[in-house]
Amino acid sequence: MWTWFIAHLNHVHLRWSSLAAMAAAVWTLYAADRLLDALSPTSETLEARHHFHSDHRAGFMAGIAIASVLLAFLLPGIPEQAIRLYLVLGGLVFGYFVIIHVVGSAHRLPKEIAVGVCFASATFIPTVARDPALRIPLLPAALLLAALCSLNCLFIYAWEHPQPGAQQPHPITALALRHLAGLTVIVLVISTGLTVLDHGVSVFLHAALALAALALLLVHLRRHQMERVELRAAADLALLTPLLMVPFL
Repeated sequence: MWTWFIAHLNHVHLRWSSLAAMAAAVWTLYAADRLLDALSPTSETLEARHHFHSDHRAGFMAGIAIASVLLAFLLPGIPEQAIRLYLVLGGLVFGYFVIIHVVGSAHRLPKEIAVGVCFASATFIPTVARDPALRIPLLPAALLLAALCSLNCLFIYAWEHPQPGAQQPHPITALALRHLAGLTVIVLVISTGLTVLDHGVSVFLHAALALAALALLLVHLRRHQMERVELRAAADLALLTPLLMVPFL
């Protein structure tokens, strides 16, 4: 959705194959990450989503195989420049998986922040690959989306780990966890300021970012009235704000 939204605002036409490839790749990475998490020997750190993936491992493995075949089929329809950028990003994501799941050094990497940066990068690649002149103009929005995606992960981590566990998070993650509300307010203020100052099509992009930051903050303020699984769903729902912009495009 974000990939289509960013491209549409900047008059960049994306083939259906690019959007389908994005959906398949993101779902595959998400499912693989959960399946690898479920192999962890410390079952007390696992949440309902991990147990669900573990209980339906065969189905998810079949889904990953199908998605991989689909990606191979869609690859020829993706521009060469976008593939180059995705290869660079893919190398970083592969390194992330090795550090987290193979080496077992999750505490040495600010995982939630890395996920936010990788997600935002993948979202903007289809647009900037087709129109490199947009790289600088879209950089503020890309940084704000990366911050929002990281905040999404950090809020979920904070809600699921109200008490510090045996394994401490990365120092950068721990610092961000202590200032979650303040960081979200900063993203909200910057996004709102850019919305007010922008007189072009990016006003819708900045408005969607501002609304997402506000929604995350409101969910956090109501965290004591909601169950963990509801909080997690609400945190992801907060990032669907581009849908509110569609009627105005």
